[in-house]
Amino acid sequence: MGKSTEIARAKARRLRGMIKESDGIALENERLKAEGRKEQAEARLEEALARASRAASGR
Repeated sequence: MGKSTEIARAKARRLRGMIKESDGIALENERLKAEGRKEQAEARLEEALARASRAASGR
């Protein structure tokens, strides 16, 4: 899988996390809000790692 694909998947996962968090806010569900925040944090990390790997490979 290419680095651009990994970055796009991480962005999509971050968006899913934002939606979960938003749903949690709307439904007043703390667990759902926390899951959304966690998913966003993990996705940001994945994206950063993919970008660093891409930069290290010279692309």
